[in-house]
Amino acid sequence: MRLRDDVRTVLAAWKPVTAAQEQFRVDFLAFVDAHDDAVWRGCPPGHITASALVVDPTGERVLLTLHPKVGRWLQMGGHCEPSDVTLADAALREATEESGIAGLTLIGAEPVQLDLHPVRCRPDGETLHHDVQYVAVAPALSAERISRESLELEWFPWDALPVNTDESVRRLVDRARLLVSAAAH
Repeated sequence: MRLRDDVRTVLAAWKPVTAAQEQFRVDFLAFVDAHDDAVWRGCPPGHITASALVVDPTGERVLLTLHPKVGRWLQMGGHCEPSDVTLADAALREATEESGIAGLTLIGAEPVQLDLHPVRCRPDGETLHHDVQYVAVAPALSAERISRESLELEWFPWDALPVNTDESVRRLVDRARLLVSAAAH
């Protein structure tokens, strides 16, 4: 199955918890249907990206990266690559590359949130990232390692996120906290 087909299947099956997330889902599906190259960085109006919020094995903290281009603390994530078979694969690959943590596992097989944001990732200006967001858990005794795509990596308690974190990340952390809590019970 092509990655674009997997994206379509994932988005078509996903059940959002809010009306705003449902609208993103509908809009993302329309975008994918309108662009054969929707999953690739070269798609002129924007592209699908995949990310994962990394949670520590105790379920008490999240790992964020200080992104060099954006200048904010974000979850791990980025562009889909030809080697990605599924959207979940892309999210795990990005989280592993950016965190340096091997053996991450997704909580559930479906996304937890969608977000649309402009990013300057092309030389000709800003483009839109249609970001499909997952939650991953780090294995016990794992250690993070800063990659070339991060200025810093740091673990933050759920309730002590850095000031320089946008609302999308805060919503993702809230959703992840609910998911981790539900998985623990």
